[in-house]
Amino acid sequence: MVSLELSVLTLNVWGIPFVSSDRAERMQQIGQELSSGKYDIVSLQEVWTEKDSLLLQELTKAILPYAHYFYSGVIGAGLLVLSKYPIVTTLFHSWTVNGYCHRIQHADWFGGKGVGLCRIRVADRYVHLYNAHLHAEYDLDNDDYKTHRVIQAFDTAQFIEATRWDADVQILAGDLNAKPMDISYKVLIHTAELKDTCNKESTSTNESKHNSYTSKKARKQNPNGQRIDHILVRSSDTIKTTILEYKLPLPDRVPGKKFSYSDHEAVQVRLLMQTKQDGDTCSIRHIDAAYLSAGEGSMYDVKLTPPQTPTLNGVSNARAFDEGECPSEENAVPKSLPMKYALIKESIALCEGHLKKLKTDRIIYFCVALFLLAALIVMAEFPVPHGYMTLYLLLKLLVFAVILFCAFMGSLWNLMERNGTLSGKTSMEMKLIDAQ
Repeated sequence: MVSLELSVLTLNVWGIPFVSSDRAERMQQIGQELSSGKYDIVSLQEVWTEKDSLLLQELTKAILPYAHYFYSGVIGAGLLVLSKYPIVTTLFHSWTVNGYCHRIQHADWFGGKGVGLCRIRVADRYVHLYNAHLHAEYDLDNDDYKTHRVIQAFDTAQFIEATRWDADVQILAGDLNAKPMDISYKVLIHTAELKDTCNKESTSTNESKHNSYTSKKARKQNPNGQRIDHILVRSSDTIKTTILEYKLPLPDRVPGKKFSYSDHEAVQVRLLMQTKQDGDTCSIRHIDAAYLSAGEGSMYDVKLTPPQTPTLNGVSNARAFDEGECPSEENAVPKSLPMKYALIKESIALCEGHLKKLKTDRIIYFCVALFLLAALIVMAEFPVPHGYMTLYLLLKLLVFAVILFCAFMGSLWNLMERNGTLSGKTSMEMKLIDAQ
């Protein structure tokens, strides 16, 4: 291979059964868009039903004939990869912590989330495509899942490191539920030495004010939206990767409809893979189009068309890196050991705080269980007033159910959560020794 262009797209399709609005119509429209021939590799999240997975595979098989759906947990991992090129190997790695089973409204635990790897043969080279969907942030002011996301991010970075093998290019494409300033994002970037293909921080991939599914409350609280869907890249020592184009390819509304394709925006990146020549010192070249003066909500479209200047919606205010010149320190593949050291230290501190909370929770659950058990015994000593037998039995049943719940949460679940957190913490401590 001398050079090869690759178009990669990631999209959280918001495919929650009975909850997601317009799901059936949107899946049809998403499938039609993906079959347009614009994309070589597609990474989808929240494909929660096998029916939707099969539908998308059927709609795209003429253009993207290779597909893999990752099964995991109770309702599946929700991850689907579609490819123009042969998928020769797949591997799924489940995370050790993944939300709480009793918070049914959040449902992350039931998905059995993790990171999926598809080893794709592109011409005579191999591309490793990693698809991941980290735990959601449900409450910005009281984020109970921050430690979970940090452990998931570190675990994913370790998985990417461990599966480099002979990959020419590694691509992580998914809904990471992490903004560029979040510690989970930084841990992932610095630990796996990945590069963010986006260099315009005002890009919004979730809760965009132009999306039909963004609530009025979200628009008011965060008018600029947030960038939590990412495509991150790392090249081998023998390959030079140029980021030709980064954009949000889909229109604000499905053509002819009043709704968007999803509550997230799709992200597309065009990459140019080239065999390194003598004298090449940089593995990844990027077009620096940050801080351009384009209007809010405009499509981010940076193109490399030497010798012309790259443009963003016609605004000629970008530059391409010269041959052999690495990107700015802000966008470069991170190699700073002090930064990696500090991030791992902070992550370990989060794990330690979470372990202390688990210890406190364990005591509380057992105390509540013992108190209710005592109350249940006392209740049995008193006669039931006439006409209240049914209510009395229901009350006893409810109290007994709460006792069982508290006993489970204080024992089995607490131990599972503790061991999952310790697994992440001890791995971080090992990495910390290496970073020193």
